[in-house]
Amino acid sequence: MGAMKRAHFITATGTDLGKTWLTAGVAGVCAARGVAVRALKPVMSGYDEASPASSDAGVLLDGSGTAAEVARISPWRFAAPLSPDRAAALEGRAIDFAELVGWCRGEIERNEGLLLIEGIGGVMVPLDERHTVRDLVAALGIPALLVAGTYLGSLSHTLTALAALREVGIVPAAVVLNESAGSTVSVEDAAASLEPHLGAVRLIIVRRDDAAGLEGLADFLTKDLK
Repeated sequence: MGAMKRAHFITATGTDLGKTWLTAGVAGVCAARGVAVRALKPVMSGYDEASPASSDAGVLLDGSGTAAEVARISPWRFAAPLSPDRAAALEGRAIDFAELVGWCRGEIERNEGLLLIEGIGGVMVPLDERHTVRDLVAALGIPALLVAGTYLGSLSHTLTALAALREVGIVPAAVVLNESAGSTVSVEDAAASLEPHLGAVRLIIVRRDDAAGLEGLADFLTKDLK
């Protein structure tokens, strides 16, 4: 991509690890700096049509998204809080993977500035009977960020997710260590154990209630982007 446009895919080692919070936070930092930025959530489950602003896509729209605005950044929305393949099946629907890839590519192509595409759940969440989020990342071919937590057990989950990505030739641009609320493991201990296994992959730490981490992540994503 040229110097005026850039896209990243935000995925994670699992669910409820702060992808939406991080994506929205970075978008807010960039907007405050005058950087053109958009955030998308192509696939979303657990969606309540009566409360679009409270959905993940609504959060990406700064908590003020209408149903129509949510639909524009999240075309595949399902009510059940399940994996997308099962949530779609309950509605007699299925995700057309080729259509999903095509929609994302179109958004990437027409984007100016920074584009953040937030995935659903973790890297191996099924989208249909054959494809997972990992397949979507691979098909789009844009840099990925892997969001991980610091809870006890997160190291194994993170290294397993990394192995799954590397298996198909995906090397994340960075692993974002997002401090887990109430964790018995310190950020320092989690980082010290994880970093030797990352190779050339950068480790970015975001501490809870510390704006500096979001600022640093924004710096990383917008380097040389004017």
